[in-house]
Amino acid sequence: MPSDEADSAHSTSSPDPAVRAPRILGEVDSVTSDRASRWWWDHDADNYHVEHGEFLGTYSTGGDFVWCPEGVRESDAHLLGDIVGRDILEIGCGSAPCARWLAAHGARAVGVDLSRRMLGIGLDAMAAEGVRVPLVQATAETLPFAAESFDAACSAFGAVPFVADSAGVMAEVARVLKPGGRWVFAVNHPMRWMFLDDPGPEGLTVRIPYFNRTPYTETDANGALTYVEHHRTIGDRVRELRSAGFVLDDIIEPEWPDGFDREWGQWSPLRGSYFPGTAIFCSHKTG
Repeated sequence: MPSDEADSAHSTSSPDPAVRAPRILGEVDSVTSDRASRWWWDHDADNYHVEHGEFLGTYSTGGDFVWCPEGVRESDAHLLGDIVGRDILEIGCGSAPCARWLAAHGARAVGVDLSRRMLGIGLDAMAAEGVRVPLVQATAETLPFAAESFDAACSAFGAVPFVADSAGVMAEVARVLKPGGRWVFAVNHPMRWMFLDDPGPEGLTVRIPYFNRTPYTETDANGALTYVEHHRTIGDRVRELRSAGFVLDDIIEPEWPDGFDREWGQWSPLRGSYFPGTAIFCSHKTG
């Protein structure tokens, strides 16, 4: 990142109207992208939780808050700061183990997700332990909350990579946050876009240009879109945040933990020894 870009990203002044929000690239619009994501997560939710539910803490009493496959936990990282008595929105909450963990540790948490089935798994988990966290089915591009409703917002690999207008999501988050509110989200590290989703040696060779923002898509036998993932560069993310009125406080690139041998899709000890798999953007709303 050029030094002048870094300086502007850390400015505490009001957002510059000349700061460019990345335009939506590719042919997948918001409606199409949302439809595909809703279908995918509704249909894959059970398989996803068979494979990852234990690691994420979905069925643990009080949930858990795991930021990424490298195992960074909010209980250790404290990226959201003091959460006790604070209103916190989890965006793309899935089955809501993070929102449940926040509530169990003193926050007033709310979870929002596009997938009815993912939310249903979360409701079942809460019913088993007698705890209730409000869960709302909605798209991150249109959050159904009043302005300045929350003290903080978070997303652990939810929503941001799967929406066509992620700059619009940043603006929506800014709208529902109180001045000074934190916005922390974890996504695939943008450089991962250049490599195949292969945890082995084949996943160490650059295959795709970093600057190719054409969405990755999958279709069914009839050609209907069933999965969409959108790529933004590090610079794109910084401009999205700045355009929405956020100050970028940090970008965390978790290193692969010593002795950690778990694989998760493209994440593996081999790849983790060479380059980061996750980027966690930490910011706060100006004002």
